Amino acid sequence: MLVATFLIAISGLIFELLEGTISSYFMGDSVYHFSLVIGIFMSAMGVGAWLSRYIKEDIIEAFIVLQMLIALSGGFSAMILFFAFAVIDNYEPFLYFETVLVGTMIGMEIPLIVRILKDYYSLRTNISNVFTMDYIGALFASLLFPMVLLPHLGLLQSSLFIGIINTGVALLVWYIFRKNLNRNLLIYIGLVSIALLSGFVYASSFESYIQNRLYKDNVLYTHTTPYQTITITGDNKRVTLFINGSVQFDSLDEYRYHESLIHPPLSAIRKRENILVIGGGDGLAVRELLKYKDIKSITLVDLDPAMTKIFRKNIKLKELNKNSLNNSKVTIINQDAWKFLEHNNKIYDAIVIDLPDPDNISLSRLYSVTFYTLVKKHLSNMGVVVVQATSPLFAPKAFYSIVKSIKTTGLNVYPYHTYVPSFGEWGFVMASKYPLKPNPNKLPKDLKYIDNSSIKDIFKFPKDMQPVEVEPNRLMHHPLLKYYKEGWEKWYM
Repeated sequence: MLVATFLIAISGLIFELLEGTISSYFMGDSVYHFSLVIGIFMSAMGVGAWLSRYIKEDIIEAFIVLQMLIALSGGFSAMILFFAFAVIDNYEPFLYFETVLVGTMIGMEIPLIVRILKDYYSLRTNISNVFTMDYIGALFASLLFPMVLLPHLGLLQSSLFIGIINTGVALLVWYIFRKNLNRNLLIYIGLVSIALLSGFVYASSFESYIQNRLYKDNVLYTHTTPYQTITITGDNKRVTLFINGSVQFDSLDEYRYHESLIHPPLSAIRKRENILVIGGGDGLAVRELLKYKDIKSITLVDLDPAMTKIFRKNIKLKELNKNSLNNSKVTIINQDAWKFLEHNNKIYDAIVIDLPDPDNISLSRLYSVTFYTLVKKHLSNMGVVVVQATSPLFAPKAFYSIVKSIKTTGLNVYPYHTYVPSFGEWGFVMASKYPLKPNPNKLPKDLKYIDNSSIKDIFKFPKDMQPVEVEPNRLMHHPLLKYYKEGWEKWYM
């Protein structure tokens, strides 16, 4: 029974983590949704512990039935939530229902185990043993989920696998107390196990169905990593990259974004030998950088090795980025950008920050005054920093909060914008220690969009994108998150 306690502790915590992770992927703002899911889950466990008092007879049989119910509701929870998001388009009620249902049943487990074991140990020993195994199981689960289950099985199969563990617990308890239990329970355990195993086997087919509902083009590649879900869709003529369901680029117009990101700042500096790229694991910004023959080295720092790997290995994606990530000038480092800058003393002539939008606190910290101060320490005196800064039209407060955050470090700032059909009006911020301005005479010849005329026009903002009063984004206070959410919800919610 103590082994059973260890296993149910693992399953309980992993079901919590699964629901929090799925919600963060779908809804953004990981801190908010993790906090919400865990709070509701823990409260539901309290309700379950209270309800357990009403199970007065056949406690062992009730515990086995409870494991089967948890196996079904928890094991299929990821499928239910994906279906609710992609097909029913009514996700949050299903999330709350699943969280309360599974949490309530898991809350009943420990009280029932304590009552089952009361005839075998003293109360003091019983409580000590049960909670020791429960806490150890929780530690094991917290390591198992991000290091093994998520990268190797993904969300759907992880959920079903943990459900199968619950049926294993039911079988173990039946075996221990088999002399006093009905053999028909074995049939029910078998049926639940078959259902979960079938779901596990056909999870890929279900995932393909959901992806076809979420994405209009064929899904060429999808992979859930410990950091994000990477999805690539397209055909022979077109490729689109999504991270956690949000479009990152479309091959039809990505050149407008990447030329705007790279060439205005790079044409403004005289020395371009050593370049740092933060984010940009698709290699498209690096592709544009390699058009400058005087660049000697490019260091690309991207957190997720799965991202850089697929864009280094896949033939179609290598064609898109001109095999830039395999260029001898390029060094790839898969590490958190903050940690990289903290432990590196190198100075760079240009620093390109090409990160996803700041829709959660993990990303928002990389748009903070503290982070930009750290970036400034690595910038040469005549160097330049450029940051993708979301839309000055859709989220103007977020855009100008990023501008103000960079300006707060003492750098000169040069906001600019361009139109990218996949995104709409998009914004960037160029910054330097000394005054700079783009030089059209230094542009590479083989550009599709940026030229002598457009490089001047992108620094001019129309009336509906003029500066607004905002706060800088700080490490201990993240107004950027509020600005970003308010801006985009105005247009798309």
